[in-house]
Amino acid sequence: MPSIARKNLFEDIPRFLVAQAGIMFAVSLVTIQTGIFAGFSRSTTTLIDQSEADIWVAAEEMVFLELTLPISAGLVNRAEAIEGVERAEALVIRSATWRSEDGTIAPVRLIGYAPQGQLFYPGTAIQGNWQDVQEPYTFILDQSNLNSLRLQQVGDTATIGSLPARLIGLTQNTQNIASSAYLFTSLESANAYVTSGLTSTTNCQLDSGQLLCTNVYSKDQSTAAATLPRSLSASDGITHILIEAELGQDLEVLKQRLNEALPGTTAYTKTEMSNLTRDYWQRRTGLGFVLGLGAAVGVVVGIVIVGQILYSSVSDHLKEFGTLKAMGAPDWALYRVIIEQSLWMGILGFIPSMGLCLALGAWTFATQGIMILITPLTAGGILGITMIMCIGSAIFAIQKVVQVDPAIVFKA
Repeated sequence: MPSIARKNLFEDIPRFLVAQAGIMFAVSLVTIQTGIFAGFSRSTTTLIDQSEADIWVAAEEMVFLELTLPISAGLVNRAEAIEGVERAEALVIRSATWRSEDGTIAPVRLIGYAPQGQLFYPGTAIQGNWQDVQEPYTFILDQSNLNSLRLQQVGDTATIGSLPARLIGLTQNTQNIASSAYLFTSLESANAYVTSGLTSTTNCQLDSGQLLCTNVYSKDQSTAAATLPRSLSASDGITHILIEAELGQDLEVLKQRLNEALPGTTAYTKTEMSNLTRDYWQRRTGLGFVLGLGAAVGVVVGIVIVGQILYSSVSDHLKEFGTLKAMGAPDWALYRVIIEQSLWMGILGFIPSMGLCLALGAWTFATQGIMILITPLTAGGILGITMIMCIGSAIFAIQKVVQVDPAIVFKA
């Protein structure tokens, strides 16, 4: 019986290739949609997952990592004095306005951290050194954002607010797909950028009886160049405090101490912070629903494609199945032929599809910074979905075989 399944598949090679192309499309659609969803979910928590902090402290009003209210920088020293705290470091995540040298503006997300610290790492360095951001008005950028910010290489300059900015390094695998471009800089430079801004004047003139007005932006470059960013004071605003717990310290107990000692704040473990941020993007923004819907649609499309291919194949071989029934073959033997045929189709469609998706994922990550995450677990899950999809499709074709009349063999 297994030879019949393979014979049905390979007797017409051109038709077999067309059928496999359809299955490859269906499997690729499911894999890409699932990979984009997984990559998107991971990208939203990359900064948290890559950190060495055991606990994150933020304002009690915090919604997720990037949406929170400022807290006093003076709380860092208070946190470090709490029993069970090994180290405490400040982190600033704030929005700013980027202005490239050609005048193009764009929203950016400033990530201010302590270059000499040990709890926050802005990804893997491709070019430059993380310590160099101690230089005033310098930053590190994920390489995927070069084009969007009109930058070409390390050393290029621009303006953030009314202050100069110079690119000194590149990183990778740090950018949240749904957020503005991340700019990693020192706490001092981030604070200076946040407190600066673009100033504008309005020029108006009469043209053909109409009053036309344009905004002219100016930036005090002489002042910016002469004024170095000052060190943070206790009254300056930060957004997060990163906590390293002492060895053997119970994190739940330490969280309670932090909540009691730092009024107006809430402490989260690294896992809690990651889950909170991921849940926000997946459930409250609708992006997770859309990407999940795309994966579900891919499964439905796959079932339809494989079902049509199998049904067509069975219809073309009704006389053969009728011959088997006339010879007394039991129904389960016919079921096995069709199910095996569907499984062969699924496996032969899955292997090239997975290779194609892995290549596509590498290309999108290298050129666009968009991660199509395909882990071994994900690939195994997709294979399982493919097999279920093919067997489910075979059920429709089986119904036609069960109802076939053996007398069809003797019809002209």
